[in-house]
Amino acid sequence: MIGQDGYHKAPFIAGQIDRVSFPGIRFSDGPRGAVIGNATCFPVSMARGATWDIELEERIGDAIGAELRALGANLTGAVCVNLLRHPAWGRAQETYGEDPHHVGEFGAAFTRGLQRHVMACVKHLACNSMENARFSVDIKVDDVALHEIYLPHFKRVVDEGVASVMSAYNSVNGQWCGQNHELLTSILRDEWCFEGFVISDWVFGLRDAAPSLAAGLDVEMPHRMIRAEHLAGALERGEASWADVDRSVERVVATLLRFDHILSAQPPSIDVLGSAEHRSLAREAAAKSIVLLRNGEVEGVPVLPITDISARVAVIGRLADTVNVGDGGSSDVWDLECHTVLDGIRGRFANIVHHDGLDPTAAADVAGRADVAVVVVGYTYLDEGEFVGLNDPVLDALLPKADEPDVVARYEAMVTGLPITTKPEHLRDRARGFSMGGDRASLRLSPSDVELIRAVATANRRTVVVIQAGSAVITTEWAEGVPAIVQVWYGGAEAGPGLVDVLVGDVNPSARLPFTVPVDEADLPAFDRDATAFVYDRWHGWWRADRKDIVPAYPFGFGLSYTTFAVLDVETSVDDSVLFVRGIVRNTGERDGADVVQVYAELPDPDAPARLVGFSRCVVAAGERATFEIVVTREKLATRQRASAAWRSPTGRHTIIVSRFVGDPDATSIVVYL
Repeated sequence: MIGQDGYHKAPFIAGQIDRVSFPGIRFSDGPRGAVIGNATCFPVSMARGATWDIELEERIGDAIGAELRALGANLTGAVCVNLLRHPAWGRAQETYGEDPHHVGEFGAAFTRGLQRHVMACVKHLACNSMENARFSVDIKVDDVALHEIYLPHFKRVVDEGVASVMSAYNSVNGQWCGQNHELLTSILRDEWCFEGFVISDWVFGLRDAAPSLAAGLDVEMPHRMIRAEHLAGALERGEASWADVDRSVERVVATLLRFDHILSAQPPSIDVLGSAEHRSLAREAAAKSIVLLRNGEVEGVPVLPITDISARVAVIGRLADTVNVGDGGSSDVWDLECHTVLDGIRGRFANIVHHDGLDPTAAADVAGRADVAVVVVGYTYLDEGEFVGLNDPVLDALLPKADEPDVVARYEAMVTGLPITTKPEHLRDRARGFSMGGDRASLRLSPSDVELIRAVATANRRTVVVIQAGSAVITTEWAEGVPAIVQVWYGGAEAGPGLVDVLVGDVNPSARLPFTVPVDEADLPAFDRDATAFVYDRWHGWWRADRKDIVPAYPFGFGLSYTTFAVLDVETSVDDSVLFVRGIVRNTGERDGADVVQVYAELPDPDAPARLVGFSRCVVAAGERATFEIVVTREKLATRQRASAAWRSPTGRHTIIVSRFVGDPDATSIVVYL
């Protein structure tokens, strides 16, 4: 799996019973594309969350699902919906943002697309949002915070019909998630009526065989480990129940039967991998994900878009000519045709000069002789990503003591029959196995990046800073010195062409931030990447900023455009206990574009956080209007009662806020009584 890059070469098989011709499950990951074979690399999930485009996410799920099925997988762990509690989380790029409603809608859309071809698995249940400590930390969380903040997005995906759920490595309230009865049975089965099967997170996903079975974990992944060594003895001693074994078997079989009409259909041709259609979709997603954070004027004209294709463009920075598609862990995709920022700009402009930026003085000299300077800065897989717990004696003790000869023989026979998968050129120098990015050490750019930005911006007034990162980057110390800033994330195989589509105005930027960008680290909740115990409450992201009257650098839901919009004629109505929010979006500028209308609700309980309860991405031609209707079910407004540990239906005074971002001064507020 690690030493021979096996994670990228074939699905991992579990539950296959040859004597009864039961195929079992064939698992592959896929948050940004199939991780087996040479598949299409799409922008990371956080980038797609920034599009606020549910229909686009469903199409991406369909494309990734088709490629997975063509490669022989029937189950994918692609649907990561852990909440971004703090932007330092190393795996932030694999989820969609900080808000449970927003994340849940994207996870549901992704699931719909994937499950046209394969079974989807949603992960990691629950409270898994720190990386370095994920194998050891115990998250303390009360019932209200758990159900209102850290679980709604999981329930949304379960309600969408997801086939499988993956438990997390960490423990919650003193119980490892892989053997946590409250999470896996009381909530998932009894309260949410989930009918699929539960798998462990990989290798270190459970600690004790019998408790994991009783708690509701159905399949240990991916190897014969804890249960192979300990479950038979536990059954003999009566510490585990054969009824629980039967129950888990039934869940796996029943789920495969429910999906048989999909899984027994003819799989797509292998030609679907990297197809023109999928590359076009990746480019569309890359362009739609780009957030325009700043666009100042020089001589009375905004720096972006760059309308003069004959302009001399200086492309500067160590990342400008680097394939930088994100984490090197379980989400890594071996796409053979990845296009950098420099590739994209070269494809559109004829007058190009490139400098790696390692010498800021020389880079400034190059920038000073150009019409526009594009500076590419940010992070790579070395700075943030999945963390693998190595050299930990507690974890090492969980590993099998020796290989099983019959399994080795089957494995070697399988390996000899695998199709050839080519390792991309940009990975040739990377060590085999997963990278060790982990949680971020800083939320700011490196000192060398900041020095480069300042030098180039001093030399060229038309400087555009391009940020590559998986979540929020604090820009306070340098932002005022540059006219234009865009966040482009890890933009996938078509990152460069997608960026250029926005820079020249072929695509009007429409992305909105899926999280809050602070002015300073002190504005955020505490984060300890080496914690062994930590308390999660209801206050992070935009709720915390609002509660403490903290003005962010860029608020949740914010993003600029090359045109302007107004939200007009907002009205609400209640019918059969469903709240309808309607209105008009007017494009008041001279370019076609898209805006995102966001609906927030302030609840009767003054101590409860407000909520995002709906949104709509509206495409509007220049000077035209488009109507929107957002449906808010009562469930979205229900509150968890501390005393009874149960939900209460919404009653009383609710303030509905219709805006374009949190704190929008032009928002419309309407009081509704339910």
